[in-house]
Amino acid sequence: MNKQKIGIVGCGFVGATIAYTLMSSSLFSEIVLIDIDEKKAKGEAMDLNHCLPFIAPMQIYAGNYTNLEDAAIVIVAAGANQKEGETRIDLVQRNSKITTSVVERIASVNKECIILMVSNPVDVLTYVALKVSGFPPSRVIGSGTVLDTARLKFLVGERLGVDSRNVHTFIIGEHGDSELAVWSSANVSGLDLKDYFPICDNCGRYEDLYGIYDYVKNSAYEIIRGKGATYYAIAQATLRIVTSIIKDQNTILPVSTLVDGHYGLEDLCISVPAVIGKKGITHVLDIPLNDDENRRLRASAETLKDVINALEISKVNA
Repeated sequence: MNKQKIGIVGCGFVGATIAYTLMSSSLFSEIVLIDIDEKKAKGEAMDLNHCLPFIAPMQIYAGNYTNLEDAAIVIVAAGANQKEGETRIDLVQRNSKITTSVVERIASVNKECIILMVSNPVDVLTYVALKVSGFPPSRVIGSGTVLDTARLKFLVGERLGVDSRNVHTFIIGEHGDSELAVWSSANVSGLDLKDYFPICDNCGRYEDLYGIYDYVKNSAYEIIRGKGATYYAIAQATLRIVTSIIKDQNTILPVSTLVDGHYGLEDLCISVPAVIGKKGITHVLDIPLNDDENRRLRASAETLKDVINALEISKVNA
């Protein structure tokens, strides 16, 4: 595998913004863009190439699936866009068929790459990609709740008047309506979140944070109402995951991955903290949860299980 080469399948708002973000990072020397609309892929590649005199030399081009044969990572951003008023789960029937077709074609030319799913509903589509590809779970990763967690950290940091990078907590579960915030272990640089409020001026009450969580959960819908799609922040979240893989940083991020006994859950992909390095996911972390968080994570898992069971992966593949 050429670790300096990455492929992006799907050049809509999300895929194109990911391509721009990766180009700006200078992390790769070769970026392949693939889209069902070949003119779109060519146009994006041309526009990106015109940025290179300001950044660094690299190859960026519109290609086909055979061009992915030595790519270390392939990002899947292909799929129908989420419409206003439509939940991520509503997308599943349409996008599962697209994912199946895309992943089959990736696996036919490259069986050693890491597949990074960004299309929604990402947890379900990560499971579809895992089953269709036949890859080990370590090499099929969904962007999961990395973005949701960033949204939570930003809002908590804003409320407390501290750098959001010093806020440590996670959103886990479904990347969607049943996700949950892990408040029980949340802290500001090691200081328990509950203990921070008494020393903070104008922070309000600790209980007010639950309203922040609701805003995180619904923020994607608000952005979609305002501008039609979300793409800047998910591009940065994708870059964070990719950087940890390429640089073997062993970063802990709440990505969507197969759980096999973790948190008492089986045979589904759901967003939980995992260590990510050059081989993909090295291991999943079972972080402490209180009783309410355990209950809500199981409820989130049941939501995803119901969708997966209704989807019937074997029929998707037919």
